[in-house]
Amino acid sequence: MLPILLILTGILLSLFPSQAHRPEDAKHLGGELTLPNLPSEHLIRYLNTFPKLKQQLPSNLTGKATISSACWGHERDCTSDGRFQTPQCPGDHTGWARSKEAQVKTFYQQADFGYIQEQLSELAPQCVPTYLGDSSLECTHYLRFCRGRHLLFDFRDLAQREERIRYHMDVLKPGQLLAHCELNRTRLTGEMDHIGSALQSWGPELRNLDVLPHQILESGLCDLVVNTPTFIMKIDATYNMYHHFCDFFNLYASLFVNQSHPAAFNTDVQILIWETYPYDSPFKDTFKAFSQRPVWTLSDVEGKRVCFKNVVLPLLPRMIFGLFYNTPIIQGCSNSGLFRAFSEFILHRLQIPYQPPQRKVRITYLSRRTKYRQVLNEEELLGRLEDNEDYSVQRVSYERLSFTDQLSITRNTDILIGMHGAGLTHLLFLPNWACIFELYNCEDPNCYKDLARLRGVRYRTWEQRDLVHPQDEGHHPEGGAHAKFTNYSFDVDEFVHLVAEAAKEVRSHNEFPQEKPQNPSITPQHNEL
Repeated sequence: MLPILLILTGILLSLFPSQAHRPEDAKHLGGELTLPNLPSEHLIRYLNTFPKLKQQLPSNLTGKATISSACWGHERDCTSDGRFQTPQCPGDHTGWARSKEAQVKTFYQQADFGYIQEQLSELAPQCVPTYLGDSSLECTHYLRFCRGRHLLFDFRDLAQREERIRYHMDVLKPGQLLAHCELNRTRLTGEMDHIGSALQSWGPELRNLDVLPHQILESGLCDLVVNTPTFIMKIDATYNMYHHFCDFFNLYASLFVNQSHPAAFNTDVQILIWETYPYDSPFKDTFKAFSQRPVWTLSDVEGKRVCFKNVVLPLLPRMIFGLFYNTPIIQGCSNSGLFRAFSEFILHRLQIPYQPPQRKVRITYLSRRTKYRQVLNEEELLGRLEDNEDYSVQRVSYERLSFTDQLSITRNTDILIGMHGAGLTHLLFLPNWACIFELYNCEDPNCYKDLARLRGVRYRTWEQRDLVHPQDEGHHPEGGAHAKFTNYSFDVDEFVHLVAEAAKEVRSHNEFPQEKPQNPSITPQHNEL
């Protein structure tokens, strides 16, 4: 048991950086009072979300105005001064918005905690309980997020299926999802517009909902009762970092939409992946930030009627006008607080070590070991960077490292350089002052540029087309020329110039140290992993 002053004096008064806050999953403060394992700025807002919990703490720890007014941004009474972060919109706002204020508001609603606020405002009951022990179900528009109680899923048919299930829209049949409540079928049917694919809506599953005349847990139909709160996830491509982090990010956003109880950020939850393939991914450790339990798939429950006491159907990775993937972003804006919060949450929960920036700009170069998009003159490019005594350069091949080791490098990188590819998704976990240098975007200009805008880090890419030299025109496996299916060499002087410009941006950030070196002749560092 940790003394309350030891925990909260630093968190709530000194506001020490989140990277120094490395406790176990929850803080036990005496009796039944526990706090979730969150970075300090997050914990303050968590306490303000649950005033009754906050009242159990000494008032001298929580009474300061800067603490009492802190909020995420989705709360109705949250002011712009108190919210987690305000977007930066220095760019032009014509076309999308009529004023600078409207531009900021649009970005906030599209890609920040304003999106969470919108989901909360849309929550509507689909199946209403009458008595304690009845079922319930409520969802946002188009059934993008739902949560329910006392629901029965009938998975008995899955054991007889010959094909494995992934991205299927027929996992359930009519009557294989049961509840005991007053079902508003007209309202539920009216939300079925976004069922063009499995990853856009929970409509393919919820259209099979039917009413049971008896309370679920008293019906005698449950082969398995799951008491642990459960998140059922329909996930994207597990071996592609960009697409799998669509899953993780939307799961994180769903914690806020579901934040109706102080246990919202607890890890004693069950994850159930909506497919029968065994779950495996180079990024599977990320689930440890959300759950302390082994991940289930449908193979773990097939052949059974499973009754869930509490179940969440979270936001999905490929929603129309969704988050991360398919996010429409107004021009001229960047720095989503929701994306920054996600980054801090993952790094904190996975206990990724942090080292503050030094005089030397820390450059990490992602070296590809794939057939395409290799840099043919990589040695020459890196050799020129090594000659600069103001740089500390390392070349890494992330596929050779564990994911947590990858994050340890990314978190302590000032400039991340790499060719277009899913590995650039690591930009989510760069420091706030960092720059992502997409060496060449392979004619896909917006993917990582937009992701960098959302996260709030600086972005650069190659602009001089006459100074990049493809090995050939590129040959797509399905035929035709394609820029992603060849290798490249780059003009060395232009490369050095672009890195220097990125280094200037990094050094100009107010969190980067500005002191001059005491020994200007330090030998440049170069490591290979």
